[in-house]
Amino acid sequence: MAVTILVADDDREIRNIVHIYLRNEGYRVLEAEDGLEALHILQSEPIHLIILDIMMPNLDGIQACMKIRELSKIPIIMLSAKQEYLDKITGLSTGADDYVTKPFNPLELIARVKAQLRRQNYSTLTTPNHSSEIHIDDLIISPNEHKVIVRGQEAVLTPIEFSILELLATHRGQVFNMDKIYHSVWKDPSPYYSENTIMVHIRNIREKIELNPREPQIIKTVWGVGYKIEK
Repeated sequence: MAVTILVADDDREIRNIVHIYLRNEGYRVLEAEDGLEALHILQSEPIHLIILDIMMPNLDGIQACMKIRELSKIPIIMLSAKQEYLDKITGLSTGADDYVTKPFNPLELIARVKAQLRRQNYSTLTTPNHSSEIHIDDLIISPNEHKVIVRGQEAVLTPIEFSILELLATHRGQVFNMDKIYHSVWKDPSPYYSENTIMVHIRNIREKIELNPREPQIIKTVWGVGYKIEK
């Protein structure tokens, strides 16, 4: 079955450009003009990845992303003309896996699409090899079930957030810098990534698993180097 990508953007020209580049890579492409149409397509078609514009009529990308996350953990790449850091944080905090700003290089977007799809394939292939849960104080990580329990309650993490947490938890004591996190989780040698994106994902994880995210006890920052979980 061909990999199907849904492109939701109210700008027809943008959709056409993205459609052409994705089709040239062999992907099946579906299009939506707004968030509502994207949700309808998602419920009726097998979608493997969504490219979701933020500024759309009827239902914008932020609202659409939140609703999609209620239904699916499918990879979502946000697409927007907004470049402010807070907009990026908002997009990633609602469950998006990556964020690309307009104007963009189509080749960069394709690289990010491939990175998300590679990560999904890798996760699917390697998950069964983990035979046991990971316990860190009152945190339980279950790779087989892709589930995180914190203080007896399930914490809902996006696929990227789970992969980052699992990476640090399975290499306790090891410090991971931004490059190592990116290449380990995204499985992509491409230079197209933002350190801010990884920082936002770390912040989101802390918000979900730390008792006090401002004074994290699980994911530690090694200043000037990266992040780790203590042995």
